[in-house]
Amino acid sequence: MVPPALEREGIVGATVSVVLDGEIVAERGYGYAEVGDDETDPRPVDGSTLFRIGSISKVVTATAVMQLVEQGSLDLDDPIQDHLDFDLPVSFETPVTVRHLLTHSAGFEDELAGLITSPDSPTVSLRDAVSIDPPEQIFEPGTTPAYSNYSNGLAGYIVERVSGEPFEQYVEEHVFEPAGMDTASVTQPLAAEDQQRMSAGYRFAGSDPVPFEVVSPAPAGAVSATSSDMARFMLAQLGAGDRPLLEEASLERMHAPALDSDDLGGLAAGPRMTLGFFEDARGGHRVLSHAGDLTAFHAQLELYPDDGAGIFISLNSSGVRDDSSTAVRELVAAGFADRYLPADGEETPAALPEAADHAAAIAGTYQLSRRGESTFIRAFFIASAVAVTDRGEGVVSVSAITDAAGQPVDLVEVEPWVWREVGGDRVVAADVRDGEVVAVGLSPAFTLQPMPAHRAAFPLVALASALIIVAFLAALPIAALARRVSRGRRASSLRTAAPAWAAWLAAACAAASVAPWSAVAQALLTDGPAPAEAVIRTGQVLLALAALGVVPAAWRAVAAARSGARWRWLSVLSWTVVTLGFAGLGFALVVGGALQPSLSY
Repeated sequence: MVPPALEREGIVGATVSVVLDGEIVAERGYGYAEVGDDETDPRPVDGSTLFRIGSISKVVTATAVMQLVEQGSLDLDDPIQDHLDFDLPVSFETPVTVRHLLTHSAGFEDELAGLITSPDSPTVSLRDAVSIDPPEQIFEPGTTPAYSNYSNGLAGYIVERVSGEPFEQYVEEHVFEPAGMDTASVTQPLAAEDQQRMSAGYRFAGSDPVPFEVVSPAPAGAVSATSSDMARFMLAQLGAGDRPLLEEASLERMHAPALDSDDLGGLAAGPRMTLGFFEDARGGHRVLSHAGDLTAFHAQLELYPDDGAGIFISLNSSGVRDDSSTAVRELVAAGFADRYLPADGEETPAALPEAADHAAAIAGTYQLSRRGESTFIRAFFIASAVAVTDRGEGVVSVSAITDAAGQPVDLVEVEPWVWREVGGDRVVAADVRDGEVVAVGLSPAFTLQPMPAHRAAFPLVALASALIIVAFLAALPIAALARRVSRGRRASSLRTAAPAWAAWLAAACAAASVAPWSAVAQALLTDGPAPAEAVIRTGQVLLALAALGVVPAAWRAVAAARSGARWRWLSVLSWTVVTLGFAGLGFALVVGGALQPSLSY
């Protein structure tokens, strides 16, 4: 099953481990850790090969936090400011607690810059990573699940502060060693002896290797481990073996949903975050899971706490399709469940009588809670809208919830404002207040919120404005040349020509801004290094100058209307369209936050 999938999806190598009933039942490597070249042979994946686990590291961090809670050194409902040595800027009176950090509900906006860097980049301490230019708080703590690497960095820093040990040292001595994870490491870059066992990472089979990725803050995604290490971690999380990391009561607390309806409203009827895990289901069995995604490595861990089972998989390539790594991970996880924990045969219940009305109410365009608001990155998240569609007869679909072919699945309402995948396990719940849908739970740490009308209009307005400005940029010189040819040497008066060419220069600024913003987009889409501040500022200045083109364009439209020219209506129409193009650009800049002064994105 695995080798054909890797070949089909263009993935170089994978490692898998399976535990069941307190035993490790499988540890396997597939494909290659390094493909080799003219001078070196390919290196197969074996039991000693280290893979990155990405954000599954967050479960390691949560385990460390729970150890301190178990010891009485920390309380889940402690305000985190009590444990920090810097003032954390917040926007709400409700204090951020340790519980909020572990459930992605502290309310912080998302930040992308600096999350992944190269081994040659300057080292950033954990304290600097969480204290310098922290993200803005955009939600009241405990109310809106919004995935946050920053929150997990804070959790790791609190471990450091409370224990009195550097985070890396604490994890090595109190998590890895007790669990028997003898080769796991949170060090970035790896020590020399570990580098020899580390798998290379690739974008897809045949591509050049991706340099070792340094994650900051480290608690959010720094761990490297073998499949054997992760098997032992799964056993420890299941309370099996003779090397427990937590007492049974602490494990139960860690594995239970950590927020209720008093916090989440109607979202609590769907899957929720535990203290570090995503609550899920597969084949009617309760699953605690976490995924991890870097540029090259993609991992998945699934625990079945009620069945004493677990599976871990990590891939060293992204694959040839956008969802290649997701498809392979799902194939392996589903295959494991089908073999060891077959579905209980429960059928999806029939839709409720009010399903049609509720489907119409929930349909619309939504924005993700995991987003940036205070910087230019806002436009990126607005453009990543999610659609909820009323498919008729009480059935809805969500564009972000798809099947193996990438098509949205059907969801039927099985409880008031709770939908379940037809023939599947995925569940979506809505929070409804005063008859209005205010939030939809896409997953335990990702919330959908209704997209305001002006934001929903952003993509269309931005595209229409761009087309108008590009057309104007090309048309004005052609029209000027045609007039000059038809009039001989007579040129337009300065009174009419100056505003026209001023507007054209503004359009040229818009065109010139494509270069710096393309560099920014490239960095965002490839997890590359952040572009220099000067590049972003140049793009912002060019767009600001471009937006000013609305002034001469509007002046030219008014002047055309006041002229006595025979065909002035055509000129008025043309310049009105150009004016609307520049006005639309200004609208897009304001709504998308392109001119926001902060560059801490």
